[in-house]
Amino acid sequence: MILTVTANPALDVSYRVDKLRPGHTHRIGAVFERAGGKGFNVSRVLHDQGVPTRALGPVGGILGDSLRADLLDAGLPHDLLPVAAATRMTIAVVADEATMFNEPGGPLSAFDWSRLHDLVRSYLPRAEVLVCSGSLPLDAPDESYADFVALAAKFRVPTVVDVGGAPLRAAAQAGVAIVKPNAEELAAAVDDDDPLVGARELRSLGAEAVVVSLGADGLLAATPDGDWRATLPRPVVGNPTGAGDAAVAALADGLRRGLTWPERLRLAVTWAGAAVAAPLAGTVDPDVLRDLYDQVDIAPA
Repeated sequence: MILTVTANPALDVSYRVDKLRPGHTHRIGAVFERAGGKGFNVSRVLHDQGVPTRALGPVGGILGDSLRADLLDAGLPHDLLPVAAATRMTIAVVADEATMFNEPGGPLSAFDWSRLHDLVRSYLPRAEVLVCSGSLPLDAPDESYADFVALAAKFRVPTVVDVGGAPLRAAAQAGVAIVKPNAEELAAAVDDDDPLVGARELRSLGAEAVVVSLGADGLLAATPDGDWRATLPRPVVGNPTGAGDAAVAALADGLRRGLTWPERLRLAVTWAGAAVAAPLAGTVDPDVLRDLYDQVDIAPA
């Protein structure tokens, strides 16, 4: 199975409005609530595509109870660790585009970090790939995901990490199999605005492969088999919130199955585009999924 770790979960709340007008009262057309956090979104996409997965993460407080109930209702295999820190909330206001409001996560104690490590360790003998995805809680060490990379390596399990800044750099130095930042997260890690230069730098630090999300411009990848660009035939209109998570799910599945890098990138950019067309993060539009796959352009970067 593919094991996912969400270190900083959230209850995701989405409001749909006709138009976002700062300073005005809005009538909400529709409200959606679900267990959120990048790792949970990755597991949702994998589960929907028939890929065995289990989602792990720390939860606390009333919102933690709501998050747990949603995962149970969705039938998503999971194991949530009760902790003292309260689970946070994120709010997306969706009109013509999505406007995000993300609360910070409460700090995890050293004891709870140790318990989370023990939980991950208990599942690694059954895992084919480990995914560590999303922001870290307040006061978490930059090496938090790197420590999971090293832990998984003891079980010969490759790791995919989706994070930015210093934690991204630390994961690369730990010898991660794949990192998947967006361009902004990559620039914060390497202090260079050129995505290809930054991706190559992370590879020089120890990452086996670096895949950079470029939004509507697709994916850029620096891999052991060369540098690649993957682009969709046309832009997909919708909510881009979960596109990166769908790409991570595809990369993890491609790693699990031993696909070539062009095949992995074709899968990743297709799942990302289909996620934009879906109403909520963690889902993909099946019609868009079928329509896009054979039209993706893969070319050397």
